[in-house]
Amino acid sequence: MSSSDEQRVVSASAEVHAPAATIFELIADPARQPEWDGNDNLARAEETRRVTGVGDVFSMLLTMGAVRENHVVEFEEGRRIAWKPAEPGTPPVGHLWRWELEPLDDARTLVTHTYDWSDLHDENRYPRARATTPERLSASLARLAALAEAG
Repeated sequence: MSSSDEQRVVSASAEVHAPAATIFELIADPARQPEWDGNDNLARAEETRRVTGVGDVFSMLLTMGAVRENHVVEFEEGRRIAWKPAEPGTPPVGHLWRWELEPLDDARTLVTHTYDWSDLHDENRYPRARATTPERLSASLARLAALAEAG
């Protein structure tokens, strides 16, 4: 498969029986992210300050021991958040994680989780990027839904 034919934007969606604000808090608080990470890639947040806008950077310790600085590039309170990971002190390498929340009513939210590696410029990361499938994104969605629905 040539890189031009390759699927570089993958996403999954699920209806979650919780208000968008509840779900967003679980995503925007780095300390909560290891609880819903369906890839079991996140060990813990390096700090626990909640994300509040574009330009924020939060660090995560990965289960393999490395630290990633996540640069927030999209933010709409309660509706959308996206970040680009980077090794500490370096610019992001071009992949992006996005969460979009669409309230369906006061108690239900359509949540879409997207991984976009169309701008990834580190070929050493391609195997890992290719392994991030809609099924893996759905695992994070399922764990997030269970947390949000439990209150």
